[in-house]
Amino acid sequence: MASFGWTRTNSTAKTPASDQEADFGFGGLTDPLSMLEALDKAVPRYLDLADNGVLVYPACKRKAGDIKGDARGIWEHTRLEAMRYVPMVPRQDPSLLVDPARQAEMVDAFLRQQPHENTVIDFTGTAIDDYGIAIYAALNWLNHCSGISGADPQKFSGTLRSFRKVMVVARQWWALDGAAERCRQLLDARERPPLVFFLLWAECTNLGREIALAATRDAATADTALRIQSAEDPADLA
Repeated sequence: MASFGWTRTNSTAKTPASDQEADFGFGGLTDPLSMLEALDKAVPRYLDLADNGVLVYPACKRKAGDIKGDARGIWEHTRLEAMRYVPMVPRQDPSLLVDPARQAEMVDAFLRQQPHENTVIDFTGTAIDDYGIAIYAALNWLNHCSGISGADPQKFSGTLRSFRKVMVVARQWWALDGAAERCRQLLDARERPPLVFFLLWAECTNLGREIALAATRDAATADTALRIQSAEDPADLA
């Protein structure tokens, strides 16, 4: 059983030991398995920094003077907070998230699940079910952060329902003849086919942007807000 950690609070942020300590960029990574492995390493580092008061947690509560309190830091770390539930699954089976041969299986299992909005995750010990639980947990976390940051409610209306629609389209894509080959071609071209990992990553990226916009709106200029809106990834704000 894993808590969302919503009741945890932080003391005043301390200065990191180095400029890179609180940097969890995934820039340059295009292979889904490499991204998943990077996520596995980043999550415990991030939570350790949050637990020790180095970073204000959740990221959506940061102000301009806080470490990583800019739009890029809030966006990147909000996405990481949401995605953290994936590596928390107790019996990992990464192929369900990134192997073309298993996407139809994973998507079907996800769509059979009933959405949950609990603040506590009760894993079952079966990876295919637990990944679905983790996906819903990620989306629920973003909904929670949207309320804290004061993000536009319209952008978060029906988040769980909207993602299920995305997965329905993905199921249709994987059901087409030659889907696995097309997937490999897209990966070779450094594009992102509808692997479950990529679908969740994209959703967390898009919603994380809205949270970062809301969290920094008092300090951002019109030009800065436009840059955030037009960026596709936190790394674009470097």
